[in-house]
Amino acid sequence: MKVPLCKPYFDEKENEAVKEVLDSGWLAHGPKTKEFEKLFADYIGVKHAIAVNSCTSGLQLALHASDLRGEVIIPSFTFVATANAVINAGCKPIFADIKYDTCNIDPDDVENKITKDTVAIMPVHYAGQSVDMDRIMDLANKHNLVVIEDSAETIGGTFNDKKTGGFGIGVFSFYPTKNITTAEGGMITTNDSELAHKIEALKAHGVSSSAFERERKEKPWLRDAIYSGYNYRLPDVLAALGIVQLKKLEEMNRLRRAHACYLNENLSKEFMDLPVEDARAKHVYQMYTIKLHDNIDRTKFLKFLRDKEIGASVHFDPPVHKQSFYKNHNASLPVTEKVSEKIVTLPMFPGLKKEELDYIIKVINEAIKFSLI
Repeated sequence: MKVPLCKPYFDEKENEAVKEVLDSGWLAHGPKTKEFEKLFADYIGVKHAIAVNSCTSGLQLALHASDLRGEVIIPSFTFVATANAVINAGCKPIFADIKYDTCNIDPDDVENKITKDTVAIMPVHYAGQSVDMDRIMDLANKHNLVVIEDSAETIGGTFNDKKTGGFGIGVFSFYPTKNITTAEGGMITTNDSELAHKIEALKAHGVSSSAFERERKEKPWLRDAIYSGYNYRLPDVLAALGIVQLKKLEEMNRLRRAHACYLNENLSKEFMDLPVEDARAKHVYQMYTIKLHDNIDRTKFLKFLRDKEIGASVHFDPPVHKQSFYKNHNASLPVTEKVSEKIVTLPMFPGLKKEELDYIIKVINEAIKFSLI
């Protein structure tokens, strides 16, 4: 049996939505993008959502539009895109450690890393579970810092019943591994109307109105660049996918949680630590990760699973501060380094079948025996 790491949850509705856009002839910067933005803003519970071509672009735009120059505190236990966006926006990443149980950034270490040069905190909601946003927002308010939530992995997750991306400036990813997908794409969420307008212009060459909006004006051919911007727009074909996927999100997240519950009930805790859900959070399991105990050789464990055609992987090793470009960014992150050496990502997607989950459990039990040190 072959079980991939992830698999998009598509049906005929996605095909029909894409065909509708193709038949319309309006493929980019058009009405489907606007519809997707409105639906997404309503879902998160914010005033504005701005569609972009990736979460990475969104993080960079959030920093740029906020006119930030200085230090941005981020976890090292994340995909390198988080740090790259900080660098490419002209800021400096400062790495904070994580908490072992949730793998989310540790607010105590964030507080330790705040200096006179700190301008923002960029928490990453790891694998489907929110960071402790009460603490993060308290620190931000105390030190007058901007909060940019990297919510790439936690679409639909909540903290104290409030959705991630609704606390500070939210930034989401729609990559195929995420809770909804448009193949590539992202979204920025905010309640700040001035910031939203600036981001809208920056993502489209600095021009303050879209082609679709200009068509309603007396002289639609006039374009006025008010900033030096980028081309970070989301095509309408992909927005159409997003509209269909967003309507399925609650059901897809329900299935992810059910699969995680089944794994939690049936995997042995003798040789691994299973995911922990913060009582204040709703975990939406973009990934299902385990941490192997010291008596298990992770390389042997992973190779055994992959030889049995189970798409296991690791997120994230090495952590960003250990990667070549970032090695000069001095950081003491003992929990991050411990977790990165022990963590394993198992298959997780809405369409998993019971027989596939049972196969994963069976093979893991065999892999443990094979990998014992």
